[in-house]
Amino acid sequence: MASFEELARITYHEALGARFRVAQAGDGPDIVWVPGGDSPAHYWADQFDHFHGDLRCTAYDPRGVGETTSSPPPWSMKQFGADCAAIIEAYCNPPVILTGLSMGALITQQVAIDYPHLVRLAIPMGTAAQITGFTRDWMQAEIDARANHTLEMPADFAACHYAAFAYPAQALADDELWERIKAAYTPRFSGRDPDMLIAQWQPCLDYDVTEGLKTCPVPIHAVAFAEDVQTPPQLVRKVAEAAQDGHYHELPGLGHVSLNRHAPDVVNTYLAELIAEHG
Repeated sequence: MASFEELARITYHEALGARFRVAQAGDGPDIVWVPGGDSPAHYWADQFDHFHGDLRCTAYDPRGVGETTSSPPPWSMKQFGADCAAIIEAYCNPPVILTGLSMGALITQQVAIDYPHLVRLAIPMGTAAQITGFTRDWMQAEIDARANHTLEMPADFAACHYAAFAYPAQALADDELWERIKAAYTPRFSGRDPDMLIAQWQPCLDYDVTEGLKTCPVPIHAVAFAEDVQTPPQLVRKVAEAAQDGHYHELPGLGHVSLNRHAPDVVNTYLAELIAEHG
């Protein structure tokens, strides 16, 4: 596997009061990968490696993470959607295949609703039309604790805490895999700016596109992971059911972030087949 640094061409794009770090690799029809909350462009390293031979892959650091700098928060999901649309218009030949995970999936849906002419196929993964239930209570509790400065996680605890929400039990029980996850998650979350976490997570809680999906003309293929704690399959299914042209997919044995480190080949193969079905 080639490293992300070896594959990706890194540039910077100024738009909408922000300076975005943008990564691009490969040639061909465009696929844009939208990172989840707290995640930069290189979150999609496994997908860049798998798809860059057939598709032109583009990803970027959203506001509040990585090397992107912007006007201060608060930001809405419509703002995140407008940011993504600006990247597509500047770097791609639309309409594109647009896919994202978690918050990136919410952005994917927002772009499909607000800018349907830019998207020919939307694949939101680990997503929701509106965040409810346990997921909502968990995210709100973290926001409140960080806003009140009552939540300070030691680095080793932060790695364990977030990994438990990201991977299924079978993955965390693999000692070799856990060492790799821990090595990545410890620096990633131990130093996370609480204000930037809140600025990304709060728009997710404010998000509700149940009505917007009903009139969205873009084919929306919502992908759920059967062992996903963050966005259980029931939330993902509601996206497919609400969408005008919605389709539901569920991958067994995978968690919220299994497309990274745990089982990227399984997810990539499934996405390739899904994309091939749409020409």
